[in-house]
Order: sequence, then C-alpha cells, then structure tokens
Amino acid sequence: MVTLTLLHPPAHTPLQQWHFQNQSIIRIGRSPDNDVVINDPLVSRYHLELKAINASADSAWKLLNQGTNGTFLNGVLVSRGLLPADALIQLAREGPLLKFQTQPLTAPDSPATPSAPPPKELLEKTIHSFVPCTHPDNSPSNLFCIHCGQPLVEVQRFIHQYQVLRTLGQGGMGTTYLAWEKGGKTSSHPHLLVLKEMNADMAQISKAQELFEREARTLKALNHPGIPQYYDFFVEDGKKYLAMELIHGQDLEQRIYQHGPIALPQAIGWMIQTCDVLDYIHSCNPPLIHRDIKPANLMVRHREQRVVVLDFGAVKEIGTPLGTRIGAEGYSAPEQDLGQPCTQSDLYSIGPTLIFLLTGVNPFKFYRRLGSGYGFDVKGIPTITPQLRELIERVCAPRPRDRHQTAQELSRALAACL
Repeated sequence: MVTLTLLHPPAHTPLQQWHFQNQSIIRIGRSPDNDVVINDPLVSRYHLELKAINASADSAWKLLNQGTNGTFLNGVLVSRGLLPADALIQLAREGPLLKFQTQPLTAPDSPATPSAPPPKELLEKTIHSFVPCTHPDNSPSNLFCIHCGQPLVEVQRFIHQYQVLRTLGQGGMGTTYLAWEKGGKTSSHPHLLVLKEMNADMAQISKAQELFEREARTLKALNHPGIPQYYDFFVEDGKKYLAMELIHGQDLEQRIYQHGPIALPQAIGWMIQTCDVLDYIHSCNPPLIHRDIKPANLMVRHREQRVVVLDFGAVKEIGTPLGTRIGAEGYSAPEQDLGQPCTQSDLYSIGPTLIFLLTGVNPFKFYRRLGSGYGFDVKGIPTITPQLRELIERVCAPRPRDRHQTAQELSRALAACL
C-alpha cells in the first residue's frame, strides 16, 4: 500500500492524505482527472507519475517528472528516480511537499523470510576500503578530515575503485554520484569526482547505450576549460559508468529558481562564455553539435564565475545519419525537433536561455505565432532592451540561414548589447 501525505510547508504537519491499495500508477497534478489533485499555481496540470516497477505487493516505485517547474526528490532536482522509503517529493521549488510511504501487503500467517547475509567479498571490501576517521576538530559540514583527508561521511557504496559519498542527481539517462578516489587510475592524489551510472531501464535500449558511450568518447577527445575533464569509462556488473571532473558550482536553472532573475550584463556575459565553448566544439573535425543547450546544462564555477557546459550525451557529429529527435521543449530549434540539427541549432538555444535568465519564467510562455511563423514575443519584458530583443529574434529565426551563422558572430553581437 502507498500513502501520500501533503505536508504543511513550515511545520511539516499533515494536511491531507491519499491511500492506494493496488494501483501501479499514481498520477499527481493540478488537473481534476489526476489520482492526487493539488490546486497550486506552481503545480503543472500533469506534474508527475509514480510507477510500480513490478506487480508484486512490495514492489519498488519510481518517479517520472512531467512538470515544467521541476520535481525535487529529497531536495534533489530529478526527472526520474527510484523512491526510497519515507521520501519527500516537492512539486516545484517552493511548491507543495508530499511524503511518500509504502507498506508491504504480506499475509499475516506467513513468517518473514530472513534476508541473506551480504557476500563475504563485499564485507571484506567494505572493511578494508574504508575506515572512519576519528580525528577531532572537524566541522560537521566537512566531507573530509582536515588532518588526514579521509572521508568523514558514510560511504554509500563502492564502485570499482571509487567510494560513492552521495547522489547528486537523477535524469532520464543516468544517475550522477559524488565519489572519492583515494588515488590511482585517474589521479595520483586523492580527489573528488563525478561518477555517472547508466540507469538500469536505459541499459536495455540500444540507442540509450549508444548515447551514453558517445558522451564518454566525446569528453575523452575534448580539452577546454568550459567542458568537464574526462577521467574514466568502465563496465562493472553489467552497468556502464563514466567518471569525470567535479565542477564546484551551480547550474543556471537552480540559480534562477533559488535567487530569481539576474541582471542583463551578467546574463550576456555568461552567454558569451557559452558561445566560446560552442565555437570550440563547432570547430572540431568533424564539427560537433551539443543539441541540449539549456540553463540546467550550464554550470557556473564558484571559483571564477565562468560557465561550464554539461551533459554531452546528446552530442552529434556533422555528417552522421540524421533522424533522432533530442532537445528540451522551449529551447530546441524547429529543425532539431524534426531530427535535422545543425550548428545554428545550438545558437538558437541561447535566445530562450537569455529569456529565462532575465525573467525566471519558462521561455515557452513567450512562444507564439508571429506573422507567418512562430517565435518568442519579448516586447513586453522590461529587462530586455530593444537591441537584445532584435538579437533574440534573429538567433531564434525559424530558418537556420536567417540566424547568426557562427558562435563567434553571435558572441560579437551579444557584446554589442552591453
């Protein structure tokens, strides 16, 4: 049985409860035909689905986000993910909070089956790989000991030579972890890194495997300060993993949701930096198209406040067969939606990204019919100057030949708007 409890935001006291005895899909949203109806302006009409992974009474459940304002699982923005016990699900940042609980439906006379002990090899690996540090004077917020450098937090699991410390995020393709390597294949010194694991349901799809492996090959071949550094790619227990540089920062989607819209000079500055990365990948031989430029894939390093472009899983080489449709609604160009991307498709995404940075609103809200075609109507946005409006109209022109033709050309046009 599944119980969903709507919690009062500050006090976390129950406001309303729903119980589901035998359902395998639970739909949540603002529309009255959902199983759980929450009338809140931050909640989409069909915000998310909870799905049982198998038909047994004690089946695990997974979450699938469908809302435009995002869904947060235990504080982490996710598009999909497994639901742990007593999970907290927030519908949009600052939105309604639901507590998810399950109760197995076991027969009363059937004795519980004792769980099998963990394999001896796993116990030995855990004992010998991680010994908790006992040095004093460490701050409770520290991940590592200031004296010996050992992790202070509990190691969740061991993958290859990497110690997984926490989950960073879950997407449609994979789950990313914060991991620690004591020293070995990727570096002679202990260091933090990002470990990306391909999701089990994606591992059965050949196209998904191709995209995951393509991201590893692409990162290995690229060398730019605005692109995460490749460390390692391996397969363990039938699962594919990619180890790469940890970027200490915050992506632009999270930044705007937390702090609101930013000033025009800062938005233009970050888009110029993004153009620098696009110019690098578009100049490769053969040229590469990112195909997924959006605020969630643009992270700003805390140290020097520079943009790093993330998620090269959708990258495509010019000249390879066309047809696969990849892109985020509101950010992808018309030809990309038809499975025919070009380098100007990446440039198109700069326009709606600017709209989001300057308004804090999904750019699709401003997308409407203009004359004989469709485009972004930003005339009523006070933070967008007439010169920047003209730039957005041009870079988001329906036909690629009517846009800026190179990232360098777009970068110069952006600089002229300052």
